[in-house]
Amino acid sequence: MTGALAEIWLTPAAAAPMRRVLDAQLLAGRGLRGDRYALGGGTWADYPALEKQLTLIDAEDVSAVVRETGSGLVPGATRRNLVTTGLALPELVGGWFAVGEALLFGMKRCPPCTHLERLTGVRLVKAMAYRGGINAAVFVGARICEGDLVRPVTDEEAAERGAPTGTGRPVPRDV
Repeated sequence: MTGALAEIWLTPAAAAPMRRVLDAQLLAGRGLRGDRYALGGGTWADYPALEKQLTLIDAEDVSAVVRETGSGLVPGATRRNLVTTGLALPELVGGWFAVGEALLFGMKRCPPCTHLERLTGVRLVKAMAYRGGINAAVFVGARICEGDLVRPVTDEEAAERGAPTGTGRPVPRDV
């Protein structure tokens, strides 16, 4: 199972409009350079560090939400950082994966919230209940670009790249 990075979105402040960029830097232990969570802010800044670094959503899920809600929602309006194609993102929760040369770990599903509804003016909670994407932690940073390959990584490959193993391995959370 491999996919591609279709879009990259970020914003420096909580509730501020997201902006699309063609490339960006993923920072180990922090997230996306210039994004609110990597800067220490964001609406969910009090969440555990590994759960707030980065969010991903599938482009097909966004399209399904648009059809279901009759809205003109664009992927960036979901407030997720990375939009992917060709992957079942929930299957990455609990495992390692790469975006380009960056190494990430899928921490949990990222269900929608009423805060997102307030920002968009669209009733999204029901439509995005199983289409909200995932939260991930960045373990090896790298520059990423739209079009980069997104693929699962074995525990062995992750360990070779410096990922923690044994009792130091991250533990995903069921949501």
